[in-house]
Amino acid sequence: MTEAAPLLDIPEAPVPPGGEASWFIGADGAKLRAALFRPSGPARGSVVLSGGRTEPIEKYYEVVRDFLARGFVVLVHDWRGQGLSHRTLADRLKGHARGYQAFLDDFRRLLDAYEARLPKPWIAVGHSMGGCLTLLALAHGEKRFAGAVLSAPMLGIQFGRNPRAAVIARTRLNLMFGRAGRYTPGGPGEPLEETFEGNILTHDRRRFERYQAQVAANPDLALGGPTWGWLDFALRATGFLARPERLRGVTIPVEIVSAAEDRLVDNAAQAAAARNLPQGRLVTVPGAYHEILMETDDMRNIFLKVFDALTGKTAPKPSEGPKPAAPTPPKPVEAAKPPEAPKPAPTPEPAPAPATAAPKTAAKKPAAKKPAAKKAAAPKKAPAPKAAKKPAAAKSAAPAKAKAPAKAKAPAKTQAKAAKPAAKPAAAKKAPAAKKPAAAKTPAAAKTPAAAKAPAAKPAAAKAPAAPKTAAKKPAAKKPAAKKAPAKK
Repeated sequence: MTEAAPLLDIPEAPVPPGGEASWFIGADGAKLRAALFRPSGPARGSVVLSGGRTEPIEKYYEVVRDFLARGFVVLVHDWRGQGLSHRTLADRLKGHARGYQAFLDDFRRLLDAYEARLPKPWIAVGHSMGGCLTLLALAHGEKRFAGAVLSAPMLGIQFGRNPRAAVIARTRLNLMFGRAGRYTPGGPGEPLEETFEGNILTHDRRRFERYQAQVAANPDLALGGPTWGWLDFALRATGFLARPERLRGVTIPVEIVSAAEDRLVDNAAQAAAARNLPQGRLVTVPGAYHEILMETDDMRNIFLKVFDALTGKTAPKPSEGPKPAAPTPPKPVEAAKPPEAPKPAPTPEPAPAPATAAPKTAAKKPAAKKPAAKKAAAPKKAPAPKAAKKPAAAKSAAPAKAKAPAKAKAPAKTQAKAAKPAAKPAAAKKAPAAKKPAAAKTPAAAKTPAAAKAPAAKPAAAKAPAAPKTAAKKPAAKKPAAKKAPAKK
């Protein structure tokens, strides 16, 4: 950097606050212009903003303000051959170039000159030709950036009905005959439209006319159509980036924002680059013309959202630093839900467990626990159908009488509920569980002890005469079962 450089300031486009422009020396001693803008508060990082063909620093004042508001230091520059930077040809209006190596050297010298004043992390933002040269620098080994957002980058050029191979051949032919400095007839990058109607750059009249006012205020900012030399540079640069292996070394996140209605650059080439980049992503802005950052608010805001998403990861706001740490402690607490796992242990309340306890309480004859005996008896009465099928068990009741006096009370009452399991086939599914209690045979045998203990329970006394009938006449046991079923109803 040597001396201060001018920045155009007009009412339609005032200079953003905290900005200053300077000259720096590029490749082969070319005098180039750059401007640095600082945010009012602490910086999150730095944005290096590179415009497209024909575009000077002044055209990006609004974009600079967008980045300053987000807390970034912003470095903007004029490529050689445009803006107020050195122009190769005597005719300033000719957009000329001699290969892409000089552009890459200029870019590297720009970063070297301002590096000490650019807080990390660095984010590269480039539009059209600026996006092409930014990606070209990354592919050639520039490692100081943490991410890049490219607006309608010139990764391929639309030639209309002219085949690319024919354009390449014609370009080389003109270079061979020394016509590199001549304008291309009707080629891409025609001079900027002077009227808003019919332009193919933006739908926003205010932004379109604002730039026209800047060029009118300082005609040195103007640039005309490209030369054969510039077209040769563009073909070589895009051809280099079209090779997938050339992009595999660019490992930082690269967001490519494509204009759906672009008529200057090739969107298919942008999609291919997004696929070839290790962390590339393509976002298309519906309805947008080529200059996305100069489009209507709804369209340019899509670009800003992509920028915010990228910088939210690579250059988070200082105030947002503690926020990620805060939610992390509660997450382990939520993960500590395994203590709730014991809940399933109590939930399996299998009827067999209380059923075994219920007969014990029946032996102690507490009247309060009789309902528990009823609940327990319901699952156990699955064997009741077996008792009906095996009346012969009643004959063997005599030896069983000595074993089942303690449990006599429970069968006497459970016999009243035996009708329900018999009527509900669902009890048959529990039949295998009924194999456990050997007392399944005791219900039949317990009918006689029920008569003996009938005075202990009033309901048993009413059923006492039924018990001897079943002992004397085994088939008669089925009739009381039928009588008890309606009683349950």
